[in-house]
Amino acid sequence: MHVLKRTILVTGTSSGIGRAIARSLLQQGHTVIGTSRDTHKFKSSHPNFGFIEIDFSKLDTIATKMKAIEKQYPALDAIVFSAGYGQFGSLEQFSFSQIEQMMTVNFTSQALVTRALIPNLKRKTHSNLIYIGSEAALTGSRKGSIYCASKFALRGFTQALRDECGSSCVRVSLINPGMVKTAFFDSLTFSPGNDECHSLSPEDISKSVSYILNSGKNCVIDEINLNPANKVINFKK
Repeated sequence: MHVLKRTILVTGTSSGIGRAIARSLLQQGHTVIGTSRDTHKFKSSHPNFGFIEIDFSKLDTIATKMKAIEKQYPALDAIVFSAGYGQFGSLEQFSFSQIEQMMTVNFTSQALVTRALIPNLKRKTHSNLIYIGSEAALTGSRKGSIYCASKFALRGFTQALRDECGSSCVRVSLINPGMVKTAFFDSLTFSPGNDECHSLSPEDISKSVSYILNSGKNCVIDEINLNPANKVINFKK
């Protein structure tokens, strides 16, 4: 099958899901622009890979960064939003600033990036906005009030934006993974079980991104929900 070569912005590409997505897209011959808070984490070069340093907790920098990307990559026609983080605990364990930061990184910054780039995306013949959500966007869970809120917000945003873009060339999709074996869990008190069937791999998510990108321009993949075959959680001592 002939794959149309795209120019794709992928956020959070320094590790985990974002890195797997960027690697997969490069292997398919696409041009990828990766973002990270620390671009020193990009240790190897690729002729079709460019990068820009962005801290999504600093909202006042986003407009300028997006203008720079549009100027350098006028062919940009797809964005994959995979930057984000998790923090869990009872609501009273969160400071006001921690609540604000999680909503900023996991939701508000993504809305601002979309706002900055969507005018040009609507001028393309075919463009994609793909957001990496979470199973936490589907059901609220104990000690996940703020994380779930950020992912519920993202899901509501994509549903409304999809309808808003219905008469344009922009296709809006959301991928909701269950637990994925990445460094996401390094700072948390729990992690997936040790067996392969207890977690998804980052490559599982990258395959879903490719599926969406390779779908016809008249086909909209609304949401994809992915879960490990057997959900097991290990709690750290």
